[in-house]
Amino acid sequence: MIPLARLLAKRLATSLIVLIGVSMLIFAIARIIPGDPARIALGPNATAEQIADLRAELHLDDNIAVQYGYFIADVARGDLGISLYTNRPVTADIALYLPATLELVLVAGLMMVCIGLPLGIWSARWRGRAADNIIRLISLLGVSAPSFVWAVILMLLFAFYLPLFPIAGRISDSYAISPVTGFLLIDTLLKGDIRAFGNAAWHIVLPAFALALSGIGQAARLTRANMVETYEKPYIEMAQSYGFPARRIANHYAFRPSLIPSLTIIGLDFAAMLGNAFLVEAIFAWPGLSRYGVAVILRKDLNAIVGTVLIISATFLLVNIIVDLLIAFLNPRIRYSQRPA
Repeated sequence: MIPLARLLAKRLATSLIVLIGVSMLIFAIARIIPGDPARIALGPNATAEQIADLRAELHLDDNIAVQYGYFIADVARGDLGISLYTNRPVTADIALYLPATLELVLVAGLMMVCIGLPLGIWSARWRGRAADNIIRLISLLGVSAPSFVWAVILMLLFAFYLPLFPIAGRISDSYAISPVTGFLLIDTLLKGDIRAFGNAAWHIVLPAFALALSGIGQAARLTRANMVETYEKPYIEMAQSYGFPARRIANHYAFRPSLIPSLTIIGLDFAAMLGNAFLVEAIFAWPGLSRYGVAVILRKDLNAIVGTVLIISATFLLVNIIVDLLIAFLNPRIRYSQRPA
């Protein structure tokens, strides 16, 4: 485990440097956006004195280096400031909205793995046949359209024309669930309310599937391409000559070597969902962090913009660290390359 620990230490150090760079970049961009955040926050009827007081409170009259220094000092204390949009601490807003987005993204990621990888395996196993062509067509359709297009199509088909799924929200108003973790699927189980759990699961199916469709197609296409290449390896031909079952060859001997490139793409797609979820959240009225991020950008809420981007970036980096560790675990050459010479 020492090589994995060394790899983890390197990735954490690199991620910290990247996160500092992201904070500097988004801090500068947020202040370049046209408009006075103090005037936007106070409205058109605010007096010049009120605007000047708020600008002084936000340190907007100082140069950007001094402003960034105040920001870093606050972050070191765990304070991301007050949101001018909600008049609450940004940390409280993130704690309120982040679980909804993470729950949506986690379910979408689970769909991506559980659907995309088997489709890729079946397509490679039946390569050149009708089933392969159908799966490749479905995968191409999934990749060719963005998530918000699929969100609209799925809503029209399965919530309007065929009213099988709810059209908006995380759970029906008839269920009163006290938040414990913020993840409704977990909170309903903690409460022991199976009907509420089923209702929450039913609400998340369409938005999660819309968000996952592109990743499903990507995972299926990449898994198929890698497995088709692996099928031409000598050890696969030897296994076939010994009469091993086709399913065993596909699942055990062809899939695992092909998993590493697929896992890399799945990790990137999963992390990218955090930033891409805002349109899906807007369409399905999903009260998540991505939707909140768009709202604060439109109102030039500086503290909330920087805080939201930092949290999404940190989650993106965390997912990439986990993927790197999984790849190192699956590939001994990467794992043992971390040993000192």
